Amino acid sequence: MSITIYHNPRCSKSRQALELIRAAGHEPDIIEYLKTPPDAGTIAALAAQLGGAPQDMMRKGEAVYKELGLKETDDPGTLIRAMAAHPVLIERPLVITAKGARICRPPERVKEILP
Repeated sequence: MSITIYHNPRCSKSRQALELIRAAGHEPDIIEYLKTPPDAGTIAALAAQLGGAPQDMMRKGEAVYKELGLKETDDPGTLIRAMAAHPVLIERPLVITAKGARICRPPERVKEILP
């Protein structure tokens, strides 16, 4: 089963989720999204997999969120384009398996979708 983690190695929650995946016997595909940012289409697809709105996957406490004047009530396209242009806005870690997708905060949420 394929497992993908959108990972930031500097984030303790992201490292913990990765450890939980590995402890369960899996080696995921790791996308360091700050080095290899997803495009707007990928972000829209991820939001759909998560079953929520793009604002649910945004880091609203980031300085760039405020600098851009973003609001949760902005249209989804605006938020998706902002995340594509500024990947630091994407909440992490984001894990996708055949069983679903989760923002793994807390990291233990990854267990909900592991095989």
